[in-house]
Amino acid sequence: MFYLAVCAIAALAAVAAWAITLQLRMRKLDERVVEAESRHRQFIEQVEHGGMVRRKIEAQLLEKQQRLDRLAHHDQLTGLPNRLFLAVHLPAAIEEARRKKAALAVLFIDLDRFKHVNDTHGHETGDKLLQSVSQRIKDAVRSEDVVVRMGGDEFVVVLNIVRSSNQVQETASRITSALAAPLEIDGKPLVTTASVGVSMFPRDGEDVGALLRHSDTAMYQAKDRGRNNFQVFSPVMDRQLKERVAIEERLRAALESQTQLDVHYQPLVDIETRRVVTLEALVRWKHPTDGYVSPTRFIPIAEETGLIAGLGDFVIKRVIDDMVQWRKAGNTVLVPVAINVSPGQLARCDLRQRIAELTQANSISPAMLQIELTEGAMFDQVEARHGSTASEAGVDAINDLRALGVRIAIDDFGTGYSSLSYLKRWRVDYLKIDRSFIRDLGTDANDHAIVGAIIAMAEHLKIKVIAEGVEGWSQLDMLRKLGCRYAQGYLFAEPAPANKCRDFLNGRSLGLHDDTDLLKVVSA
Repeated sequence: MFYLAVCAIAALAAVAAWAITLQLRMRKLDERVVEAESRHRQFIEQVEHGGMVRRKIEAQLLEKQQRLDRLAHHDQLTGLPNRLFLAVHLPAAIEEARRKKAALAVLFIDLDRFKHVNDTHGHETGDKLLQSVSQRIKDAVRSEDVVVRMGGDEFVVVLNIVRSSNQVQETASRITSALAAPLEIDGKPLVTTASVGVSMFPRDGEDVGALLRHSDTAMYQAKDRGRNNFQVFSPVMDRQLKERVAIEERLRAALESQTQLDVHYQPLVDIETRRVVTLEALVRWKHPTDGYVSPTRFIPIAEETGLIAGLGDFVIKRVIDDMVQWRKAGNTVLVPVAINVSPGQLARCDLRQRIAELTQANSISPAMLQIELTEGAMFDQVEARHGSTASEAGVDAINDLRALGVRIAIDDFGTGYSSLSYLKRWRVDYLKIDRSFIRDLGTDANDHAIVGAIIAMAEHLKIKVIAEGVEGWSQLDMLRKLGCRYAQGYLFAEPAPANKCRDFLNGRSLGLHDDTDLLKVVSA
């Protein structure tokens, strides 16, 4: 009883706001009664203090838990929800839309040429750009929509409960327009654009995987269509994606066996003498069942998947081997061979070392090789030299090639965005005018003016000019009048395998196709 009484009073004291005095009468074993008094103010204070500490600790733990939860589900750079958040939110959003018999949309956003910004201006500027982009995307959508940073330069927007496809497309258009507007970061003007892919529930998929996969597929379609636009998913895109995957798998197999790959050569001709001055090496892929696969189909895939390094190495080795065979055959006049190099190959491969090894092993002068870079690729490397980044592998590779004696040409000139001041500072041997300016040279006054200006500028800079895609006598005559010295196209010869290049290497003038023959060649 004594124990229970004390416990009850102690419990009362634990909740009381004032001190308690305990007066106890206790009977001892010898039947004597003893009175005792105990004051418990200090006990109460300790109990009250213990409760406050417990509540404070619980509050701190809750705050830390919330902070950890936010860190786990939000991106530290932009403050946006991350992919872990999306993994929880999107299934719930789909279920809500299903219950309400409504639609929702998933927008997959990828910044165009963001790597170029990082390489040119540095990662700190790139991070600030991502923060600005994040805010612009948030400003372009409703408060109930969710903007997620997936990582790198990729974002996903979930448009919760939408009324129509038109509403979704208006939002996608608003996002692309907002991101295309110029930015100023640390006093530097920057322009970035985005490619956006759209998928909708339930039309394009009824689960997270399908919606994300289809919006990603549509985004790549936007990339293929020139960037800075949005595309809405369609089943056709899925078939195209499967085709791309199939091409990648077959190309890997072709690179392993190398029996399906070959190199053909098309001559570059001196317009006045019609003699071959250079051969351009063009990779060809003949699949055992599908036949010849167009380079426009497999080269971009090789670039995206990293297979371009192996493909480029195959071309360089085959070119050296063919030059050795031509030399052994005798009665040939060897001319330099031009090899197309992609930005990916330039960045991933030690071209200088590979070319030096192969040419030295086969007693071929490096000056017998010419590297062709597209205008966009070339001037990406030039801008990297003048940017704030320490990553200048592409520029160093070009400088190393020049030091080795390899000649440099800019391909497809006129279609890119190169600065004439860069062209003035950068030493190149050839400019190849893109065929799009040559096609209507005799009928389009603008093409005539552009080609004339390029030729005059290059002559002043002591750069040789080659006109691509010459297919008619009138084009050739016009180029001659404008002062163009070199040309390439079906008017002179179509690409041919190495064992059919004897006519290109005999030192004599090439015969030209007449109009009837040319039509047969071009349409073949």
